[in-house]
Amino acid sequence: MVVLMIERVSPGVRGELTRWMLEPQAGVFIGNLSGMVRDKLWEEVCRKLKDGAAMMFHTANTEQGYDIQFSGATAREVVDFEGLKLIRCPPKLTASKRGPASKNEANT
Repeated sequence: MVVLMIERVSPGVRGELTRWMLEPQAGVFIGNLSGMVRDKLWEEVCRKLKDGAAMMFHTANTEQGYDIQFSGATAREVVDFEGLKLIRCPPKLTASKRGPASKNEANT
């Protein structure tokens, strides 16, 4: 089983993927592909990304039963935690990172 998610890519990339996989939601593709077809599609997607991003989950012989691959500037990152691959969202800006405190923040 392969799940491939793409962001900010050309319609041609999406069209190529629909030849091999189903698209149940915009930018999300699901299919049961051989390892060779999966790898060739991933190479093609990565080559055509430009400013876009992609992530792929596929079955693998690991503790979790799947592997994760990323390409491009995604909003999330993969973190290896003692052999387990986890997804981390970037932290939101705190008040100190936004700049000077507003009146309400200064009075507290």
